[in-house]
Amino acid sequence: MNRRINKVFQVVGMKNKGLYSNLASEVPINAQEFLSRIDEIKNHLGVEVSLFEPKKGEDHKEGHYYVGVLVKDKIDEVPSGMEYIEISGEYVSTRGSMTVVSDLYTSLQKWSKEHGYYPTQESYFIEMYHPVEEGEEEVEIYIPINSCIDNVTSKESQLVT
Repeated sequence: MNRRINKVFQVVGMKNKGLYSNLASEVPINAQEFLSRIDEIKNHLGVEVSLFEPKKGEDHKEGHYYVGVLVKDKIDEVPSGMEYIEISGEYVSTRGSMTVVSDLYTSLQKWSKEHGYYPTQESYFIEMYHPVEEGEEEVEIYIPINSCIDNVTSKESQLVT
């Protein structure tokens, strides 16, 4: 189900960087490292999340990303090597199996364009991960947008670190 949504994400995570072509293999490894320290984070909701710097063109080969967890409230004391990130904005979103994540992005981007929602390169693409069965996982994708066909003025996404 594709939708447009205004949302606030409060995340504690670890920053990494890598080649976009390697993210599919790097992110799970870094997520496991992060999860080994999850008990250090107060008020976490147990929902894994990744934030990805948007690829700004074919020349943009390497980007940064965060692996982390959603938290209930702002955290004043963040564990060593981690950051608190708060992002708010308007997004298009979908959810489906991790096994077809590339197809989910393609379908969501097509739907978004058809409905007059245009991605912005000014904020992170966000993925939330949800276990559904033994060994199975669903991903919820959020792509930031900056303008809509119905002329709703969107608030620029803000990053607070």
